[in-house]
Amino acid sequence: MEWIKEQIVKWFNESVLEMFRPDTYTDYVYLISTILTTLLGLLAAHFVIFAIVGVFKKKVFPVSSEKLTYGIIVAARNEEAVITNIVESAKNMNYPQDKLKVFVIAHNCTDNTAKLAREAGAIVYEYNNDKERTKGYALNHIFNCIIRDYGIDCCDGYLVHDADNIFDTNYLSKMNDAFVAMGKNHTITSFRNSKNFGSNIISALYGLFWLNYCRFENRGRTVLNCSTRVAGTGFLFSKEVVRNGWNYLTLTEDWEFSADQIIGGSKVYYCDEATFFDEQPTSVKIMWRQRVRWARGHLLVCVTRLGKLIKSLFLPKSKGGSKHKMSTYDIMSNVIPSNLLTTIISVVQVILFALTPLFEDRTFSQVAFDWVMAFLSGLLSAYLTSFLLAIALYIIEHKRVGKISFGTRVLSVLLYPLFGMINNIIVVVALFSKNLQWKTIPHNDKTKAVKLKANE
Repeated sequence: MEWIKEQIVKWFNESVLEMFRPDTYTDYVYLISTILTTLLGLLAAHFVIFAIVGVFKKKVFPVSSEKLTYGIIVAARNEEAVITNIVESAKNMNYPQDKLKVFVIAHNCTDNTAKLAREAGAIVYEYNNDKERTKGYALNHIFNCIIRDYGIDCCDGYLVHDADNIFDTNYLSKMNDAFVAMGKNHTITSFRNSKNFGSNIISALYGLFWLNYCRFENRGRTVLNCSTRVAGTGFLFSKEVVRNGWNYLTLTEDWEFSADQIIGGSKVYYCDEATFFDEQPTSVKIMWRQRVRWARGHLLVCVTRLGKLIKSLFLPKSKGGSKHKMSTYDIMSNVIPSNLLTTIISVVQVILFALTPLFEDRTFSQVAFDWVMAFLSGLLSAYLTSFLLAIALYIIEHKRVGKISFGTRVLSVLLYPLFGMINNIIVVVALFSKNLQWKTIPHNDKTKAVKLKANE
């Protein structure tokens, strides 16, 4: 034991403390870069706690005898291939049908989406405005229609879903349990699974991405009573949220909505037992286009909401500060574009190292070699961490992973780290993308029901 103690002290003195005794120009560059990246990492260090808790614990909401009335809102653009399936899936849920309405907004459609949705039994509105193409505009229009034609009180709560979604038969019952348990005034999000998990390597990577989001992010947050966030589809909120309509119109209305709920004193809770399925992209082109849009929207939310979140975090409650400080800090950490900041730090570091020959007796090739080796070391560490997380997800969520071949499973584990790492490139592309608009993502998977081991 004494020898181990001596080795730890020696390592600390030679590695950690030595870093804070810079002698050369490159030492100073490394020190400043390390401090900046460490501070950035510390902002999200609590994510590790959420992940660990999420592996072992989940919040189970008590079964409610009270069955509230809900409206399922479906925004659809040229979704004639799948729109019937979601309407039929809603009608097949184990929930009183007299307490359920399905509203479809056919937004800038040029096909038979509206016709097929009506024939399936949905309440359909059509809206065409080529200048208003985001999902937010579609939601804004349909809520205005509901307020006009039915009154917002026609439902106790509303669920937002995409046209390619289908539901587990117990989905709405479990969402109702959670909504009632949390006082009917907090948002509830659900387990997002893939109905085409094993179609190809791209859909498998997306499937892992959503498993990671649900298991390592949402579960732990809800267990620890910290708000999570919604992710585009599969969430339920009170009628009071839209009493005056829907006001989130950007490329990523879900980020705006999540931030505003927490700033306003509400939370987003996660119901692990409520499962829905959606169709994942299967091509690199669609994947890239979608993720650039996500990244651009994330940057816009940072610009519009970060200041409000910081103010809400530090102001006392008596002066309008947040009632939920940890939740506010957490969503603030999510809103900060860490990928972009990390990339900027790396670029500045390269520029500074290029100037080394002006301050030290070293050639540029020597400096470049040292930097590349340090960069590859960090890259390898990040790769291995993500690689192990992908393996862990396949193990702990094996009952909820759809049909997938062994080869695709292995490839998805090997490529999953790269799926995350390219965010650093994507966010730079998004930063310089102007007039980026929401474009249709083709949905062709006609799956009407998914049976997994967990549901047997």
